[in-house]
Amino acid sequence: MNFIQNMDIYLLDFIHKSIANDFLDKIMIFITSIGNLGLIWIAISVLLLISKKYRRVGMLCIATLILSSLIGEVVLKNLVQRGRPFTAIEGINLLVKAPKSFSFPSGHTASSFAVATVIGRKIKSFKLPIYILAFAIAFSRLYLYVHYPSDVLVGALIGIISANIILYIYNKQNF
Repeated sequence: MNFIQNMDIYLLDFIHKSIANDFLDKIMIFITSIGNLGLIWIAISVLLLISKKYRRVGMLCIATLILSSLIGEVVLKNLVQRGRPFTAIEGINLLVKAPKSFSFPSGHTASSFAVATVIGRKIKSFKLPIYILAFAIAFSRLYLYVHYPSDVLVGALIGIISANIILYIYNKQNF
């Protein structure tokens, strides 16, 4: 576990020393804020639900958000109870309000990749922009020192796996 922690800290420091600047600080604060509480993904899901053409995709997105939240937020965060990077690394100037929940896994990233995977598979024309948004939100969590890289990686995996489980069930039911 020390190896993973050391790699996480090394990667965070590398990101911060390589690209951090005042302009990017503002962009990353904005990007991470649109991922707060999964609101952007809930809003996108609701917009899809409203559309007759994409209603089923919206339902799949909601189901995937629920599953990824249960796995990540309810089970794993409370099981692992990993502290946030800003509590373990000295000298961090936190640019956002300190999250109170545990760090592992990243809920922002899990919800981002859950919805991106569903939309990417079901609405091909939205695949690139939706994945760019998911990656941007995930990266913002690292840039802002609120998650370790392993938190974000596992969050992405939870989102992708959750989406694939929901899509598998959906396809088996022949809706």
